Amino acid sequence: MAKAKILVVDDESKIRESFSDILGLEDFDVDAAQNGEEAINLIEEDFYDVALIDLNMPKVDGMEVLKYLVDHSIDTIGIILTGYATIRTAVEAMKAGAFDYLAKPVKMEEVIMVINRALEFRDIKRENVSLKSQLKKKYKFDNFIGDSPEMGKVFRIIEKVADTDSTVLILGESGTGKELVAKAIHYNSMRRDKPLIPVNCGAIPEDLLESELFGHEKGAFTNAIRTRIGRFEMSNGGTIFLDEIGEMSPHLQVKLLRILQEQEFERLGGTKTIKCDIRVIAATNKDLDKLVLENQFREDLYYRLRVIPVEIPPLRDRRSDIPLLIHHFVDIMIKTRGKEIKGVSKDVMKAFMNYDWPGNVRELENIIERMVILTDADELTVNDLPDKLLQKQKSEEVGPSMIPDDGFSLNNAINDYEKLLIIRALEKADWVKNRAAKLLNMNRTTLVEKIKKQGIEKPRSAAS
Repeated sequence: MAKAKILVVDDESKIRESFSDILGLEDFDVDAAQNGEEAINLIEEDFYDVALIDLNMPKVDGMEVLKYLVDHSIDTIGIILTGYATIRTAVEAMKAGAFDYLAKPVKMEEVIMVINRALEFRDIKRENVSLKSQLKKKYKFDNFIGDSPEMGKVFRIIEKVADTDSTVLILGESGTGKELVAKAIHYNSMRRDKPLIPVNCGAIPEDLLESELFGHEKGAFTNAIRTRIGRFEMSNGGTIFLDEIGEMSPHLQVKLLRILQEQEFERLGGTKTIKCDIRVIAATNKDLDKLVLENQFREDLYYRLRVIPVEIPPLRDRRSDIPLLIHHFVDIMIKTRGKEIKGVSKDVMKAFMNYDWPGNVRELENIIERMVILTDADELTVNDLPDKLLQKQKSEEVGPSMIPDDGFSLNNAINDYEKLLIIRALEKADWVKNRAAKLLNMNRTTLVEKIKKQGIEKPRSAAS
């Protein structure tokens, strides 16, 4: 990966030299300009990811350099340096297009931190630009992989809700494609030209998540050495995607409820109310109804989020889509890995169709990638299957043709087949024993006894 290129603009030679030396040690590619005029000349000749710009310089000052970047639509992030920091100058700098401002004297750790935040913001911005350029092709609904009735229902809901401002709650097991649905909604909405900011609420500790979402003021807590813009401010005018919303703490649930109701919030440690125009899309693989009953999730927030619910079915409930997904992922692997693979054998297709895919589409994609990378043949065969799929296939292929020369235990085979049928019935009945017993034409008490005898347990990923 190429080094980020930084331009230091300051009329004090000691500051230019110090910044250049230290930022160079941080693996940045650094140029320096002694005034605004020289900075503009360098910007015209080369591209810079970030410009550290002194506010007060003779002739062409920092504001004029910022104005040049904005007026010429140059994708360089400007950060203002000033020895005369006031609220007024800070507001003016931000209005002029600055990403942030730093008051002199400034610690280099703070400078590096702000630069890294700016680069992170730039990456999000570029990702959105890239995604927008692919919008018509990538996020057309007829280009989604799946033609099952279950997915058809999902596509119809997305199409109806996309170009509205309604809050959407995406429900589904891990690996079903909740983030893809969120992107489809955003990039087919009236907000498509504004940012889509994703936040994984389950991957960030609670004490950091509050600052990540709402930002914080300088001095709000230990090590808060500068004001930080949160993800809600970043997504103003666009969409914020709150993944794993079921992991959010009760304290943050209250703050989120206020944003949904009032479209306003305060930064951590701040008193100024910040207005925002944001569409919220949330997602979870948890049973929020159950969490509400257990007082782990606020009921009022739940209904605010569940204006438009989109339930993505697990892959085991739309098996007719599996062949389409297999061919799609094999084609991707052929293009990205440069291997000539004709496809998959009938035995592999059968194994895939019989497997329950607890990891859903993500698991299928990963297994296809692994098989393509490891195979030496021009077709994926049973020899390429992971052990768990191979063993499941063998356990289901009990019949006269499978009897080995040295024989096998009929009782064990019957027990295995009985266990398999009971599991299939329970899955079909969503693990409701009364319904499963009816499918197997037996009494519920008999079924319960057999479940205990066979040691059958409901998997965590199964529906309630």
